[in-house]
Amino acid sequence: MAKLVATGPNADQIEFWNGEGGEKFVRYQNALDLMLKPFGDEAMRRADVKAGEAVLDIGCGCGDTSIDLAMAVGVTGEVVGVDISEPMLARAEYMAGQTELTNVFFELADVEAGPLHRDSFDLAFSRFGVMFFRNPVTAFSNVHAALRKGGRLSFACWQALPRNQWVSIQLQAVLPLVPPPPMGPEDPGPFSFADRERLRGILSQAGFTDIAIEPFDTEVALGGMLVLDDAVDFSLEIGPATALLKGASDDVRAQARDAVRAALQTHQTKRGVMLAAGAWIVTATKG
Repeated sequence: MAKLVATGPNADQIEFWNGEGGEKFVRYQNALDLMLKPFGDEAMRRADVKAGEAVLDIGCGCGDTSIDLAMAVGVTGEVVGVDISEPMLARAEYMAGQTELTNVFFELADVEAGPLHRDSFDLAFSRFGVMFFRNPVTAFSNVHAALRKGGRLSFACWQALPRNQWVSIQLQAVLPLVPPPPMGPEDPGPFSFADRERLRGILSQAGFTDIAIEPFDTEVALGGMLVLDDAVDFSLEIGPATALLKGASDDVRAQARDAVRAALQTHQTKRGVMLAAGAWIVTATKG
């Protein structure tokens, strides 16, 4: 698998997802897949995946959605999962190898860098893999080019931070101890598509039509964990507190852990730490 060089507008993302970010997502793969599955399932339902279709899975990560899509399209269909993270794709290839599927493939590629397999796919899909583009119009234009005429787009992305208690609760707990993050609302990141009208404009500029952006709100068990301390570990490893606490003293880290644990404890149930989560399920068409 050829390496991606960390240059160009996506250099910081390539570096992050091939380093600490990708390694953590591999480590917590099962927890993340369990927590995020309802959103991916809803995006697949809205996509109306059919047997025999060719599907591009954007930001496929550790391959869970690619495998589900490969099962949906059957032996006459094909799925290509793309991502910029070598460690996550290595995990995806391992996971696919544990199945009997022969119709799912993985490529190390930056969708923002150029079109992939022009006019080749019936469906472009993503579960939270499209919010990290530096130039989203360029990236979605490349996705548009990869679709056949009449091809479909379906993806899940996060609504605004206040609609996502599973993230905001840890920020509220940690921010009194550390400076707030210097990030604008349109910077690449989990909530860069929170503004529905901005997202609609991006997709329209990229050439998509029949754009629908619908809310999907539910509760999730944080990290799929039943044990409170496991949920705390997950939150501090995967969530935004990780970056905020980088370089912090051991004392501040200990205070942060205590604060996050106290906040999460109030939401502990027999099903785990249950918190609100809100996504957009987005569909569109290449005319």
